[in-house]
Amino acid sequence: MLIRSIHTVRGVGTGGATEWRDGTLTVSAEEAQALVAAPSLAGVKVSWASPGDAVRIVKVLDVVEPRSKGPGGGGVFPGWLGPSGPRSGRLGGPAVEGPTHVLRGAAVVVAGYLPRAQEAVIDMSGPAAELSPFGSTHNLVIEFTPAPDADWADVDDALRRGSLALAARLAEAALDAPPDEEETVPDPGPVEGLPRIGAVTNLQTQGVFKDVFVRGESFNGQAPALIDPAEIDDGAVVSGQFGHPSLRNPTWVHQNHPIAGALRARHGKDLAFAGVVLSPEPVSASEKARISAAAAQLCAEAGFEAVIVTKEGGGNADADVALKMDALEDLGIAAVGLFAEMAGPDGTGPPIVVAPEKATAMVSTGNYDTRLDLPEMERSLGGEELALLGVPATSAMQLPTAVILASLGCLGGGRLTCAQEA
Repeated sequence: MLIRSIHTVRGVGTGGATEWRDGTLTVSAEEAQALVAAPSLAGVKVSWASPGDAVRIVKVLDVVEPRSKGPGGGGVFPGWLGPSGPRSGRLGGPAVEGPTHVLRGAAVVVAGYLPRAQEAVIDMSGPAAELSPFGSTHNLVIEFTPAPDADWADVDDALRRGSLALAARLAEAALDAPPDEEETVPDPGPVEGLPRIGAVTNLQTQGVFKDVFVRGESFNGQAPALIDPAEIDDGAVVSGQFGHPSLRNPTWVHQNHPIAGALRARHGKDLAFAGVVLSPEPVSASEKARISAAAAQLCAEAGFEAVIVTKEGGGNADADVALKMDALEDLGIAAVGLFAEMAGPDGTGPPIVVAPEKATAMVSTGNYDTRLDLPEMERSLGGEELALLGVPATSAMQLPTAVILASLGCLGGGRLTCAQEA
């Protein structure tokens, strides 16, 4: 059973040492820069951006929640900060024992240019701040300059390792402090008389800069696999996926897996949380069909009676959800799919690129193409220009929801709602 020791971040700052005191997280910029430094990086800078600030963060690559189970990052982000653990009949091994210390309300954000990375925006105030989960977190933003002639893949790897190490270090500052609260998280398992409900989490796997890592290894080409959800909490799933910002699941979102959280909250009440299956999203139609059939079979073998299927990425990923839903229904397992719509600015276009043929239970997480009017900001982080429009990043501008990071909640947890028109 997982225990989270929650330390609520109410204030942040920089100082001579990284420390936690009475709800305030102070970071040594020098220590933070040293943790991220690598031969492929010519320079690293860190800055805070807090809720309500007139700050726009552009070119966002990933977001990580500070978590730790002990000094040195042991027990979190396996395969990156420590060994990936033994392999067993299911993916990985058991989660490391002991409470996971969480700095709730803080995040480490990596922002800057990488090839193939689509422009992703976090606003700390205004309408976009209300849509992204990261408009309400205190964000320690890592900006970087690549070393001359550095391979971009090496830059990407250095930023990932550095951001994970920094996130673990921030949480370590609170290891000896009493938590604000403790959360006891139930393990998946059968409960007599209650239906077993699980989740299939699709991970974007389309090569370098559009990949997701599980226990330190690319999930590209892997088979669907059961995973202990407690491992996901402790950072077993790490994003390297920089496409489709609103449809992206940064590492922070995986750590807080909204579907798993919702099922855990109802475990033993009106359902039994059956577990999580991770699945890749291959590119070819034949591989999508093969992987979907394998994922459905795995759910059947695990005793799932109903499944919530989520996606990551654009229209290509609609097929991964649709095929899995149909494959599950073929095996007598009820399936519900979460889809983001691509229905045009007025919402009248075809909403889904590939729809299921048999399954019918679908939930819209919002429209990718809805336009937002964003106000002028006082400063920007991650770059001086918004490349998508070729304008200063601090300018007032109109952007589609597509650009706002994690705004469409494809793993659940989105903030958009709907109501019947009066």
